[in-house]
Amino acid sequence: MSDVLKLRARDKEDFGVIAALLQDALLPISEMAYLPDEKRFVMVLNRYRWEAENPAARGAVPSEPAESPSAEDASFEDEAAPSPYFERVHCGVCFDRVLAVRTRGIEQRARDQILELLTAQAEDRSVLLVFAGNAAVRLEVEALHCHLEDLGEAWPTRWRPQHSLEDGGEDR
Repeated sequence: MSDVLKLRARDKEDFGVIAALLQDALLPISEMAYLPDEKRFVMVLNRYRWEAENPAARGAVPSEPAESPSAEDASFEDEAAPSPYFERVHCGVCFDRVLAVRTRGIEQRARDQILELLTAQAEDRSVLLVFAGNAAVRLEVEALHCHLEDLGEAWPTRWRPQHSLEDGGEDR
């Protein structure tokens, strides 16, 4: 069984750890909801497990998929082959004491649209979730109360998020 994360944040420093873990998470619009009666915003993301990455995989580029598989390609994976370097896991995130939610660049009716989380920032009375494509969610909060928990087992993926040094990010 892989390591399951279960964290909470009550200040900006704590939230910085959660934000780093959520970088490059994928979020289907259908998997986020604001529950105003409970003052709660919840989401279930497909989180890249940066903390589980094999150091030998740094700088690895994903292999290209085969153009058209042949009958020979339909064999079972060799159990003796090394395990994959990369993993993803479903991750639940809950913000409590939420007073309002504002969105930008998100079409709420496009329930099958998937957002890619670039960064998350906590301020005194708000949390900003910034997604690729100039989309964002801003939570107005009474106080920062965030919980993160991995849900279920991680699964292998051959795709590692890449960050260009020209974009101001580090090349992880």
